[in-house]
Amino acid sequence: MSENKDIEQNAENASEVVVEEVEQDTKAAQSNEDDVHAELHRLKTELDEVKALADQNHDLALRAKAEAENTRRRVEKDVANAHKYALEKFAQDLLPVIDSMELGINAAKDESATVEKIKEGSELTFKMFQSALEKHGIQVVDPQGEKFNPDFHQAMSIQENPAVESNTVMAVMQKGYTLQGRLVRPAMVVVSKGGAAKPADGGQIDEMA
Repeated sequence: MSENKDIEQNAENASEVVVEEVEQDTKAAQSNEDDVHAELHRLKTELDEVKALADQNHDLALRAKAEAENTRRRVEKDVANAHKYALEKFAQDLLPVIDSMELGINAAKDESATVEKIKEGSELTFKMFQSALEKHGIQVVDPQGEKFNPDFHQAMSIQENPAVESNTVMAVMQKGYTLQGRLVRPAMVVVSKGGAAKPADGGQIDEMA
C-alpha cells in the first residue's frame, strides 16, 4: 500500500515537472515570437525610411536633370542668338554713317553745292565711320615714320635714303587694321635702307629684289 502511494507521488511529481517544463518552453517560445515581431517591425520601419529617402533622392535627381536640360537649352539659345545677332550693335553704329553718306550724295546733286561743302561732308562722314570702327575695337595701323614691324607691316618696297634711319617706314601705301589687337590687314609700307643708325634686332627686313 505504501509502495503504491510512492508510485503515485512520483508520478504526480513527474507530471508537475513536465507541466513546468512545458510552461517554461511556452514562455520561451512566446518571448522568441515577441522578439521576432519586434525585429520585423524594426526592419520594416528601416525599410520604409530607406524607401522614402530613395524616393526623395529620385525626385531630386529628376529635378536636377530637368534643370540641367533647361540650362543647356538656354545656353544653346543664347549662343545661337549671339552668333545670329553678333553684328547687331555694329550695324546700329554704322547706320548714322550711311545716313550721312546719303545726305552727302543728295547734297552733291544740288546745284548750289560747292567742292568745299562736299569735302566737309565727306570728312565728317569719314570721322563718323572711324569712330564707329574704334568703338568696336577696330584700330587703324598707320606707321608713318615708325620702325618697321613685320607683325603689323608688309614691306612693298625698300628705298635707300641716308637721311632716314634704316628700317624706318618712309611711306604708307595702304593703312592696316587690327581688331581687338589682332591683325586684320597689315599696313603696306615703303621701308628705308642704309640710314645712319642700324635697325633694332628682330625688326629688320630682307632686301627685296
